[in-house]
Amino acid sequence: MVKVVKEVMMTAMEIEEVSDNAEVSLTFVDNDTIHELNKTYRDKDQPTDVLSFALNEGEEDVVGEGMPELLGDVIVSVPRAEEQAEEYGHDMKRELCFLSVHGFLHLIGYDHETKEEEEAMNKRQEMILQKHGIKK
Repeated sequence: MVKVVKEVMMTAMEIEEVSDNAEVSLTFVDNDTIHELNKTYRDKDQPTDVLSFALNEGEEDVVGEGMPELLGDVIVSVPRAEEQAEEYGHDMKRELCFLSVHGFLHLIGYDHETKEEEEAMNKRQEMILQKHGIKK
């Protein structure tokens, strides 16, 4: 399953025209770990499904010669992914790919604070997933 997630993330980076030299850290964790991160960094005392931490949010890119462009970290809760896959009636592959792409899109500036932003982000996520035959 990790191979599929990696392939989907590479497609997302290609579609979004992210530099070939860019890197994203993707980590799969348990609910306790994501709960603690959510509490520490977002002041939300509960587990969540995915967190994104952009490295250079609002700042100039810090890249040295020959160094990769570090976009940031995407953290996915595997237990939450399992719960949501069952709740939404699809498999774990779709849920892990969806959450990974969702987190990646946040790293590069997508958001869902307004209805328009949410629609644009959802459309982009589904288009990326469908490139790999992953549907709702």
